[in-house]
Amino acid sequence: MSSMADIILGIESSCDDTSAAVLRDGVLLSNVIASQQVHKDFGGVVPELASRAHEQNIVPVVSEALRKAGVTPADLTAIAFTRGPGLLGSLLVGTSFAKALSLSLDIPMVMVNHLQGHILANFVRQPDKPVDEPAFPYLCLLVSGGNSQIVKVNSPLEYEILGQTIDDAVGEAFDKCSKMLGLGYPGGPVIDRLAKLGDPNRFHFAKPNIPGLDYSFSGIKTSLLYFVRDEMAKDPEFLEKNKEDLCASFQKTLIDILMGKLIRAAKETKIKQITIGGGVSANSGLRERIVAEGKKRGWKTFLPEFKFTTDNAAMIAVAGWFRYQAGERTPLDVAPVSRMADY
Repeated sequence: MSSMADIILGIESSCDDTSAAVLRDGVLLSNVIASQQVHKDFGGVVPELASRAHEQNIVPVVSEALRKAGVTPADLTAIAFTRGPGLLGSLLVGTSFAKALSLSLDIPMVMVNHLQGHILANFVRQPDKPVDEPAFPYLCLLVSGGNSQIVKVNSPLEYEILGQTIDDAVGEAFDKCSKMLGLGYPGGPVIDRLAKLGDPNRFHFAKPNIPGLDYSFSGIKTSLLYFVRDEMAKDPEFLEKNKEDLCASFQKTLIDILMGKLIRAAKETKIKQITIGGGVSANSGLRERIVAEGKKRGWKTFLPEFKFTTDNAAMIAVAGWFRYQAGERTPLDVAPVSRMADY
């Protein structure tokens, strides 16, 4: 293997997935993810259990990523790792591992903002696959369990947040409503699956009237729960009889809210390169809608592959590769941060 190649190891441990990926000159060689099943019993991620699972998983996951890529630790040029935002205990595991490996191999580290990883997921290049990447500047609808934002991406290192949620993120709305309705966790995939079987126009929920490009999802969540409670007071079997239609109508309302602001942002900025990213970008209804709106409005739309929508180290490696190429290096005394405001 040529010593001139830039070979980046990416490490992602922000929540409940331990992931490692290897990138050679911007091309993905491997992407290994260990998901934690323990949280399903609790209806949400338990931070202490997550950090313990990361401790158990990180060495075998990194080893497997290197093996699949056909490289050794000595081949690595740099280590990209998620500094935050996320669960602090989980981030500590990935950050500490990156520091130890950096010291032992005497190679630099590059810290990555987890959200910027999602924003750059469409730049994950794979061998023997055509390259189709958005041109700068582009708009990214960033939708995940903890974040809902419209971001103007001027370059791999330059971002402007045009709008964001003022309360719950859309992923939280999916998860919380699914849990309270007894449908299971994580809520997004469950509601998406049931929505395909229902009538999205059967029920109607009030939408928030938030100025500008900001979002709000706490009201729609409350609206659904009160509606179901009142209907079940009249008919205890209401939820069981109507859960497909409820999920379809609820999901449609969330997508309407997301797309309304994205359409407005595209008009205001006159940008027609549109992407989505984050865990909720796996939602089939949202993917279909953004493609349909793109055809209608002359957008060029980019959807990340499903395997790059959830938390994964491939996107961290790509974001780290851009930063490494720009000359960024991270000192060993860096500390992880749980909140975006502290980044």
